[in-house]
Amino acid sequence: MNLKLRFAIFITCFVANILLVSSITIFFLYKSNRIDDHYMRLRNRTNSLINEYRSLNFDSSALAKTKPYTVSLNMLQMLLIKEPTDVIFKENDSIELHLSQSLLKTIKRKREFKYTDGSFECIGVYYDDLKMFVICGAIDKTGLRKLDHLFYILLGVFAVGVLVSASLSFVMVQQALKPLARLSNQMQLTSSSNMATKVNEGKGRDELEQIAKNFNAMLERLNQGFERQKSFVQHASHELRTPLTKMLSQTEAALGRELTVEEHKRILLSLQEEQNELIELTNSLLVLSQFEKINNSNSLPEVRVDELVYDSIIESKRFFNDLEIEISFKTAPTSEKELLVYGNEVLLKSAFRNLIKNAYLYSSNKKVVIILNTSPEILSVEFINSGEILSEADADKIFIPFYRGTNASLTKGFGLGLSIVNKIVEIHDARLSYEALDECTNKFAISFDIKPMANKEKNIAVPESYLYN
Repeated sequence: MNLKLRFAIFITCFVANILLVSSITIFFLYKSNRIDDHYMRLRNRTNSLINEYRSLNFDSSALAKTKPYTVSLNMLQMLLIKEPTDVIFKENDSIELHLSQSLLKTIKRKREFKYTDGSFECIGVYYDDLKMFVICGAIDKTGLRKLDHLFYILLGVFAVGVLVSASLSFVMVQQALKPLARLSNQMQLTSSSNMATKVNEGKGRDELEQIAKNFNAMLERLNQGFERQKSFVQHASHELRTPLTKMLSQTEAALGRELTVEEHKRILLSLQEEQNELIELTNSLLVLSQFEKINNSNSLPEVRVDELVYDSIIESKRFFNDLEIEISFKTAPTSEKELLVYGNEVLLKSAFRNLIKNAYLYSSNKKVVIILNTSPEILSVEFINSGEILSEADADKIFIPFYRGTNASLTKGFGLGLSIVNKIVEIHDARLSYEALDECTNKFAISFDIKPMANKEKNIAVPESYLYN
């Protein structure tokens, strides 16, 4: 059962229930009113009879000669009974009402008693002053006939109402769900190879248009994810092919001619260098891909940024013997809290090492200046070096994986270091920025928000391979 039919049936059942309850209510209210009206006329009859009896000085024989009644009751039967059971007057001899001692006792006890006797609706009244019973009964043919007519009218109204509501509800639901059907048709055109086609959002005022808007936003995010994955695979394949091709060509060249021991050693050293680059590239690719799976759910410990910076400097000097580092505070911290952030120690140290390495490789004097700027709200770590600055085009793309600026043509690398640093910074809710201080001075800075991070809880799973970057 499709959605349109279900909605149409639901609306039809809702309207049918309303019509049914309304019809039953009207029917029983009319029925109750008919009964009350009939018994009121019977009561008036009894009063008229007893009043006439009084006016005739209690002469029951004279009652048969008078016709004072104007109210018409079908098949009327009236009895005037003197206690205990002496019937002194009968309105209609051809009709007999059933009398019993228990009935008379009930009438005497209640003074007025309404009951039915077959098809007759009767009322019995006891008058204490006269010690007499008056019983009046009749068949309300007119009221019952009107009640039957009302029943069939309400039945017809119910049937027609259900049919009309079913037709209108189906049409209304069909019109109301047209945007959803249109949205479904547009969604069918979307595939992994065609994610540029967006659904029509309309004016974005109702729920369906909001769904279309959210679907387009989701489609955009998926498209960006696919593009990043596609670009990642393409760049990774290209970068992996380069060292492998070099290694293959060197191996084929070595196999094609006789080599001396010195030449063998030189080729092996060259292959070793290419293998180290290949290992570094593989580790970097693995880390970059695993960052998408990092879980940011649980609490992180507090770490001191200045201590991480010092540790990163020590580790960097082990790899670069001629590295010169100058570290200072731009503003002295007023308390230890200004140096504390919630973060992962290994990842932050890796980010600092990558920035130190980047500043060292692209500096003109192998010197890196690190400046810590503290305040109660923001803690920033700046990495400054002297060298060729980035152009505006390069500065906009420098954090994209595998992208290398024009100043990197003479330096070995894969264009992944800053991308990894940017990922680490993002998952710590910090900011990574680049600025050219003058024509030959570069500055990369990581800025942490102290107060907002104090209320955040995250847990970052560190890929093992990242420890080697």
